[in-house]
Amino acid sequence: MRNHTELNEFILLGIPQTEGLETVLLVIFSFIYPLTLLGNLLILLAIVSSSTLHTPMYFFLGLLSILDMLFPSVTCPKMLFYLSGQSRAISYKGCALQLFFYHFLGSTEGCLYSVMAYDRFVAICHPLRYMLIMRPGVCVGLVVAAWLLSYLHASVLVAFVFQLPYCGPNRVDHFFCDIPAVLPLACADSSLARRVSSTNVGFLVLMFWLCVCVSYTRIGIAILRIRSAEGRQKAFSTCSAHLTAILCAFGPVIIVYLQPTPNPLLGVTVQILNNTVSPMLNSLIYSLRNKEVKRSLKMVFYNVVFTALK
Repeated sequence: MRNHTELNEFILLGIPQTEGLETVLLVIFSFIYPLTLLGNLLILLAIVSSSTLHTPMYFFLGLLSILDMLFPSVTCPKMLFYLSGQSRAISYKGCALQLFFYHFLGSTEGCLYSVMAYDRFVAICHPLRYMLIMRPGVCVGLVVAAWLLSYLHASVLVAFVFQLPYCGPNRVDHFFCDIPAVLPLACADSSLARRVSSTNVGFLVLMFWLCVCVSYTRIGIAILRIRSAEGRQKAFSTCSAHLTAILCAFGPVIIVYLQPTPNPLLGVTVQILNNTVSPMLNSLIYSLRNKEVKRSLKMVFYNVVFTALK
């Protein structure tokens, strides 16, 4: 890639229209980022430590917690670094890696949401065959397929973006290296890369959204057929947290990548919510709305306190 460019590094300009607010932003994100890591780590510990949570649903939730720790870690550490007054420079390879892992982890999370929707569909519509359909081999196969699809998606995007020559200005008008911010710096025609990125992202979002819609349409029909109000409430409560998390995840992607006329300030605001706030909210959504997770978290806290007092 380096043979096509004279640039050795890019300069991240940060969040637009926030000059003079670096200290405020540093305090805010220094609170949100560790809280995100801690919340998702606790959910992961709760799932691992409780044998009652060793089911397909919580297997996927544990993987989601891992992704929600890794995804903000692609952008937040560098953002905190330059908000504290350090260098805003990022190497050429570092920029390519940041773009790759952002889309790799983001699309993996989208795949996982679709898989979790299918898992809920099987659990509610085919409860007697649930453990047969969602057996360990199938769960692992679905996750491996998600990783492979996401790897291919991110590799294609990076290949098209960084095959272009970058020989002029190196100031990225964004807080991390992403396609809409990097492509305008290319010294050649970037229309093909724009079309490929829009098509790739649009196709994946559409595919994920269709999987979720089909699964939850079938789930909704099945819930309406449940005669007892208690049964309907229980089925709805198991799905509401997942639906809330999906809306938080897919909404920003649609706004940023599929808007006909890019709005830089809107795009940055939505991406900040997607990169930092959504992963934190996921841990709160799943822990506060799930009795089993709350019970396991209490046991984790009890064990930690008991160990500390011994």
